[in-house]
Amino acid sequence: MDRSALDAAHAAAVRYLESAGERPVGSSTTVEDMRAALGGPLPEDGEAAAQVVAELARRADPGIVATAGPRFFGFVIGGSLPAAVGADWLTSAWDQNAGKLLGLPAGTGVGFVTGGQMANTTCLAAARQAVLARAGWDVAVRGLWAAPRVTVLAGEEAHVTVYGALRLLGMGDASVTKVAVDGQGRIDPQSLRTALHAVTGPAIVCAQAGNVNTGAFDRLDEIVEAARERNAWVHVDGAFGLWAAGSARHRHLIKGVERADSWATDAHKWLNVPYDSGLAFVRDTAAHRAAMLRTAAYLQPAEPDKGRDNYEWTPEFSRRARGFPVYAALRSLGRKGVEAMVDRCCDHARLFARLLGSAPGVTIANEVVLNQVLVRFERTGMDGDGWTREVISRIQRDAICWASGTVWKGRALLRISVSNWSTTEDDVRRSVAAMLAAHER
Repeated sequence: MDRSALDAAHAAAVRYLESAGERPVGSSTTVEDMRAALGGPLPEDGEAAAQVVAELARRADPGIVATAGPRFFGFVIGGSLPAAVGADWLTSAWDQNAGKLLGLPAGTGVGFVTGGQMANTTCLAAARQAVLARAGWDVAVRGLWAAPRVTVLAGEEAHVTVYGALRLLGMGDASVTKVAVDGQGRIDPQSLRTALHAVTGPAIVCAQAGNVNTGAFDRLDEIVEAARERNAWVHVDGAFGLWAAGSARHRHLIKGVERADSWATDAHKWLNVPYDSGLAFVRDTAAHRAAMLRTAAYLQPAEPDKGRDNYEWTPEFSRRARGFPVYAALRSLGRKGVEAMVDRCCDHARLFARLLGSAPGVTIANEVVLNQVLVRFERTGMDGDGWTREVISRIQRDAICWASGTVWKGRALLRISVSNWSTTEDDVRRSVAAMLAAHER
């Protein structure tokens, strides 16, 4: 086998990862330049594989945003741990169809999916299956036409992927009854209880472990209690917040989470593995499997008690073996490593809040309970929204760090998400200095 292409890819990847800590975080080129660099006519004759890989790495490099680096705070995503990257390379090399790979403990309703969107979709498909079955309707067989109406109750700040899942499942935005939230985006349990008692048919409650703006957690124990009074299914969208379970200091935030019926998370976020690593967990394994199960004569199912066929628990048949990078990350970190990483990111978030919040004209807009910080910039005689957006634009252009803007409670804010395993206190202080320089100059 000619290994030159693999060697070229390895060399380019190592160069990038070794430079990620110091290279500009933002892109240093334009879309037009990237089109010119990567475009052009297709060659008549094929090129050597190693040359293709090396040229791709060289030409694409100016457009690469250092999202894997320690000063990218734009979205709630981690970098990738070295063990996870290595396992991901092996996953591509092995090229296994994970529809029939990796046995898991009997009785575990778990599916490895693409990300948070499909994790929520898979869990809510199981929820739809279960609550309609309680009403005497098998949606897997009969579909939704003429089915009892399912009401979904979610906080006013439920993540957009919950709505995306409901659209894919044929229930739509109109199936949602929005429940009032408090000043940090947490569902008000009493408002939920009142809304539930107004529902007459099957019901699903969507709770949140980690608000995407504030990082706040719904009061899960109270929410489950209210839902049980109405025999409603409780789903927890914990794309990043569920990882608080790994920290003794932050575990109290998810009190009651174990009493829910389904949970969605994304290992790409706080576990710091490559993309394509969503996780869907469902307590009712019969409902989970019924919602996902497809069969055909050419498929050879696993023997009972001798493993499981993963395609029966996820929306896809053919897919990457997503479990390998997750396995490698957990093995490389261990329990103590996961806890230390979560705690370190939360400490860094609090440091951001303390340093920025003490500067003139800068306000921290949320209670920093986890890894999310919302920042408002004000300047005398200027519109606060406009100035905050200008500061965000300057920060992104300077490319010392990268953070995104958001709108929360009608105000423009800078959102800092600290979830990268390699971020240090020095990275935080450098980033704060860059943010304040953008604000002050």
